[in-house]
Amino acid sequence: MLLFFFYTLNVLIFLAGLLHYREKTTEKQFSLALIQTLLSLPLLASEYVYFALQADPSSGRLIFFSEIVFILIWLSLTIRILHTTKATGEDYRYHFTLEFLAGTVLLIATAYVLTTHSIFDFFDFLESGITIPRYGFTYFSTLITLFIILFSSWKIEAFWRSINKSERWKFRFFIVGSLLICGALGWSCSYRLTYMIIYQKHLFLLSALIFSGWIMMLYDVMNYRLLNRKIFVSRKIVYTFVFPTLLAIYFICFGLISLVMSIFGLEMIFVMKWFLITLGVVGVILFGLSDKLRRRSHFFISTYFYTNKYEYRDEWLALSEHLQGAQSEIEAVHALRTVLSKSLYTDKIFIWLGDSEYKKDFTLVSWNKGFNNRGSDNDIRSDSSLVNYLENNSFFHIDEKERSPEWMTVQEQNITLIESLQLKLIAPIAIHNHLTGLIGLGAEYTGGKYSYDDFDLMRALGSQTASALMAIRMSEELATSREQQAWNRLSAFVLHDIKNAATMLSLLQENAPEHIHEPEFQDDMLELVDDTLKRMKRVEERLGTLKEDLTPDLQAIPLQPFLEKCSQQMMKKLPLMEIAVNSTDGLNIVSDPNLLQSIMENILLNASQAQNNKGQIQLKTNLDATSEHVTLAISDNGPGIDEGLLPDALFEPFKTTKDGGSGIGLWQVKKILTNMGGTISAGNISGGGACFIIRLPLVSSVG
Repeated sequence: MLLFFFYTLNVLIFLAGLLHYREKTTEKQFSLALIQTLLSLPLLASEYVYFALQADPSSGRLIFFSEIVFILIWLSLTIRILHTTKATGEDYRYHFTLEFLAGTVLLIATAYVLTTHSIFDFFDFLESGITIPRYGFTYFSTLITLFIILFSSWKIEAFWRSINKSERWKFRFFIVGSLLICGALGWSCSYRLTYMIIYQKHLFLLSALIFSGWIMMLYDVMNYRLLNRKIFVSRKIVYTFVFPTLLAIYFICFGLISLVMSIFGLEMIFVMKWFLITLGVVGVILFGLSDKLRRRSHFFISTYFYTNKYEYRDEWLALSEHLQGAQSEIEAVHALRTVLSKSLYTDKIFIWLGDSEYKKDFTLVSWNKGFNNRGSDNDIRSDSSLVNYLENNSFFHIDEKERSPEWMTVQEQNITLIESLQLKLIAPIAIHNHLTGLIGLGAEYTGGKYSYDDFDLMRALGSQTASALMAIRMSEELATSREQQAWNRLSAFVLHDIKNAATMLSLLQENAPEHIHEPEFQDDMLELVDDTLKRMKRVEERLGTLKEDLTPDLQAIPLQPFLEKCSQQMMKKLPLMEIAVNSTDGLNIVSDPNLLQSIMENILLNASQAQNNKGQIQLKTNLDATSEHVTLAISDNGPGIDEGLLPDALFEPFKTTKDGGSGIGLWQVKKILTNMGGTISAGNISGGGACFIIRLPLVSSVG
């Protein structure tokens, strides 16, 4: 029975190496190999003692099988020991796959040979020791063990030299213990290969040396908190081994009971055997089904085996991952609650949201399942003593030993809330003294009390959550501001179009007293009124689409007649302006006639206003070098464009130097031209005046 347990434990510890695939960092992969080693060392030493006491071929086969398992684990440890000192992102899982496959093949071959061949020539400890055949399985198995031990010694020594000298003292027992184990196994293998014999006293000595080396390694790992340094055992690794370790302890105890009874010639009665087996099964079921039992085991390990109760880095990264997709305050609170529920040892978690800076009261937004008292009585005012206290302190602890007068005031004024929710700890969700929320925790179900580890965790997670909440709130404020800005911009666009129409009507009103009786003026007046009505109709139709890009109605337009018509209409409205058209005949462009006319009116009207509605404007067209576009130059003899607006600021929204101007017209012109496949640029003429260059596609270049 005990042999079966030993074999089972060896195989389980070896197969635990598959957990390497879950670990992405070299530190955690080393941690796993270290745990395997710390478990396999006492197991191997115990098996040497068992072999020395039992002295039969079956226990001898166990020893050689266990040695193969151990050297494979030891080799994995020493291969990874140097990786922990290297800052590299290399993924070593590929190398581990090759190692594990090779080790599995070696282990299977060992098991096959041990079960099908005799590995001893003479078996008698009391007479002259156990002799092993030369060049048999035991010979080559021992040779492989010796080579791996020598290789491991070299790796351990290289690791020692790679450690910073100021840090070496923390690893001295770990290194000495490792080298002691290598030396003990190296001596044992060398003696076997030299004399081809195994003595009982050598096994006892070998077991004692391995136990000593194991204790030294364990001492450094535990005493100097190497778990929290570059070489450390991750909590996840330890938690993973809790159940197998408890199971191994049960098997060992069961086997030891059987061994002791066998030594004294006692037979385990039927009732005792099955009673112990049943207890083991019940324990496995309880541990597997009870979440609180597993959490209590985690609590015990974190409290007594680590410097800190929590793995702050893991909790911080977990919260960062959950907060990445949070787009609302409720999603951020849910992320915080998820991490707190997995990290803390309490099932009573309450979260409030508010804002101390803007005097927004704190409302309870997250609570436990089954909590029914959700009324406004659980809300906390922004000017309460509790909020004022947490603005200047990192936490409010009910079991505080040093109770200041301020603390006493907080407790007295909030006693109803504290007792109704059964709170033990209240921590802020804050950046500096700006509170965006509060976290309330009930008592730990482990029976423990909150300590500075819990306070530090609350501070770290609270600050991180506060940053996320403030970012979400700023994003919401920005979205609202952009909506308001879009509305203001839309209003400015509509105002600009109406303003242009009003300007035309104003010019008509100015000239009406003098020319109202002229038939030609009357015709122009009716035409202008009709054009204004059409313009207002277009404003109405496009009012719903000004937020988006306009979709032009592209047509083939003869350019010269179009420019002459535009200039004649503008000169009727601006009788003191002279507009000359110098255009190549026969050019046809692709554009929207209504939009292009609006663009021309905008530019010509700006030019006239810059010259007090009098002066000269010239329209000149040319083919570009590729003969795919027409270049239209609109120049005047006015004061020119402010240099601060050139070359591009002129076309940005709300940028203008004109009195009463909105800064929308030219931005809208550029936007419309872009949608029609054209471009516009502006500059000043050396002799004085402004010039706008418009490029429009020819019909041939589009068709």
